[in-house]
Amino acid sequence: MLFEEPHIHCTLIENEITRAKKCTLLVARFDEVHPVVSGNKLYKLYYFLQEALASNHKTILTFGGAYSNHLAATAFACRQADLRSIGIVRGERPAVLSHTLQQCIEYGMDLQFVSRAEYAIMSDGVNVNNLKDMFGECLVVPEGGYHPIGAKGASRMMQALNIPTVTHICTALGTATTLAGLLLDKTHSAGVIAVPVLKNMTDIEQRLHCLGASAGINRLTTWDEYHFGGYAKKNSELISFMNAFYTEHQLPTDFVYTGKMMYAVLDKLKVGYFEEGNTILCLHTGGLQGNLSLSPGTLVF
Repeated sequence: MLFEEPHIHCTLIENEITRAKKCTLLVARFDEVHPVVSGNKLYKLYYFLQEALASNHKTILTFGGAYSNHLAATAFACRQADLRSIGIVRGERPAVLSHTLQQCIEYGMDLQFVSRAEYAIMSDGVNVNNLKDMFGECLVVPEGGYHPIGAKGASRMMQALNIPTVTHICTALGTATTLAGLLLDKTHSAGVIAVPVLKNMTDIEQRLHCLGASAGINRLTTWDEYHFGGYAKKNSELISFMNAFYTEHQLPTDFVYTGKMMYAVLDKLKVGYFEEGNTILCLHTGGLQGNLSLSPGTLVF
């Protein structure tokens, strides 16, 4: 791996709920993999970076919004690998760039701002040749690594853990690339629970098919009631939960992905979804830099 692939440790979450339900709750700390290419990003980029380094593609072109963890991670990884990076950013260039986009520029990424309509056309995966005509020879990485290559990389995540008995593996769900990786992994037979962070996400099965993970869909359970209004949406209840969770367990979460997932798991524990003796493994997929978009003082960490 471009960066040393570490053993991932787990944080044991013990509180009144886990003790009452007699369940073991663990959080796999992929957020600690790397300060920039954190969480699932390093894994989803793994094989793309390998391909770029082994071929004539010395440029990686990818996509994201103003607060995209994926853009920042790709920019940094490319700089470390001595690859050029181009980021297609959804929306017109703002007067003041987000901290994420400023980081991308610091890491050497060439940012190209396009309208939302243009972005939809560019990022649909059909017009790769058009992109190469516009930006030169490059390896195109879909937004969030959404590609069978990204899913293959994500399947490496469970190999970094040494947990023999897990009954449930839980992850937040965005593009479904990490979820596909979990279903592709053959080393664990645990049930997989996905918590969509988008509202009305009805194409999960289609996404898994495109990512080559349809065979594992019988292991999947989806909880679609914890999106808090949609992608990057939040309310005072979610923020209060994140602050209380950090105060009790010293474990930071983000409001886009892991905060919603942990809220969902503890809520389901509370109402008796899990059986006594279950061991629940939650994946902390990083994304903490997204919290910088919140007003100072919103979070206690």
